[in-house]
Amino acid sequence: MDPDLVLLLNGVVSGLLLGGLYAAAASGLAISFGMLDIVNIAHPAFMVAGGFCVVLIGTALGIDPLLAAVLQAPLFNAVGVGVYVFYHHFFERRGDEALQGLAFFFGIMFIIEVGLVMLFGPEQRYLDPPYAFVTLRLGEIDLPLRMLVPATLALVVIGLLFLYLRRSFTGLAIAAVAQDAEALRLMAVNPVRIKRLAFGLSVALAALAGGALVVVQPVDPSSGQVFIGRVFAIVIMGGMASLSGCVLAALAFGVMENLTATFYGPSWSPAVAFGWLLLVLAVRPQGLFGKPA
Repeated sequence: MDPDLVLLLNGVVSGLLLGGLYAAAASGLAISFGMLDIVNIAHPAFMVAGGFCVVLIGTALGIDPLLAAVLQAPLFNAVGVGVYVFYHHFFERRGDEALQGLAFFFGIMFIIEVGLVMLFGPEQRYLDPPYAFVTLRLGEIDLPLRMLVPATLALVVIGLLFLYLRRSFTGLAIAAVAQDAEALRLMAVNPVRIKRLAFGLSVALAALAGGALVVVQPVDPSSGQVFIGRVFAIVIMGGMASLSGCVLAALAFGVMENLTATFYGPSWSPAVAFGWLLLVLAVRPQGLFGKPA
């Protein structure tokens, strides 16, 4: 097979696996930002905190990091609920969520980053489960389990989330709360309670993504800054509240970024990926799966 074609195919496959990780990171933001209208810029910081907790749990107990990520999700869910209760009481309830609420989440992001530095130091952390050194080969295509296993877990979790949002009453209420909170009240549903549950779920998803991240690549306390633009761009391209659009946008974003890095160098990949975002917004402002206004 032509070497350039082999390089292209491997770049696409690696980009799809990378996109699976991006999808895990962006799915939680699609709930808080897309469905709840809460601009949680601390979302990637929660992801990095989840990654560091997975390193701590996995090292102490000697268990698989992805299992540790699943086990810690309820804890981060409770943290998310607590953060929303504070946010609602001091900002949202008074109508100050626009600027003051944004500053609040910026402060949380800063506190998480500084806290991680104080607890773990500025060094990079990562975990190497046994499958991290195994690569499957399908003809000329390499499938490193270091990326395949976390991407598979991410897509399974997103699939379960999709079913929850589409098939359960609470899931449907989460999708509707930002659109028509008054209608929920008429159905004897407390919109604040729904938002509290949804925000906790979004933070738990961030922690799961962090657990996948420490298997794929090393992380340090400031790694969240690298993901802020990416996850917001993916959610916007996917159509804000569309989970399926978020997944497809994440996969496309991963492929674009990886192919650019493969053929033109890593320094060009963010520019091309975000240039593609601008093109999508110019042609289809509502995103790939958003509904026209």
